[in-house]
Amino acid sequence: MKVLGIDASLRGTGLAVIDQEGSRSAALHWEVVKIPAAAPHSECLRRIRERMDSVLAAHAPDAAAVEGGFFFKNAKVAMVLGEVRGVVIASCAAAGVPVFEYSPRRAKQNVTGWGAAPKEQVARMVTSVLGLADPPPPDAADAFALALCHAQSSRGLIRSEPI
Repeated sequence: MKVLGIDASLRGTGLAVIDQEGSRSAALHWEVVKIPAAAPHSECLRRIRERMDSVLAAHAPDAAAVEGGFFFKNAKVAMVLGEVRGVVIASCAAAGVPVFEYSPRRAKQNVTGWGAAPKEQVARMVTSVLGLADPPPPDAADAFALALCHAQSSRGLIRSEPI
């Protein structure tokens, strides 16, 4: 089974694809969609959609895992993240890929054993689990953690339903 993990953000969306066979996980692809601060909001959303469509076409994942369960005091930040998540979910839906949602705490718990693990620890564990030569950037490491969390769910270790 192939799983696309997505750490959604307007300026640095992490995308990571893993292949899960039994208890073996392998990294197939990772990237961070970096967009300059000067780029208009609509351009950011277009570029995220473009990269999503490309990764979905190239890897044909069986499922996608995104971060959920955010609570923001700043309504504007929450709206922007909601728009990015909407683009991500719509892109997956157009490709026929079901989307599953996991809280950041749950993904960290799954990979490190501790739901409040710092980003550096998540990157180290992802590197170890997937046998990567070097740790990926934080956004890609979080995307890998989400993909690995879903892979555990699909093996019956954690229950989840598509959103």
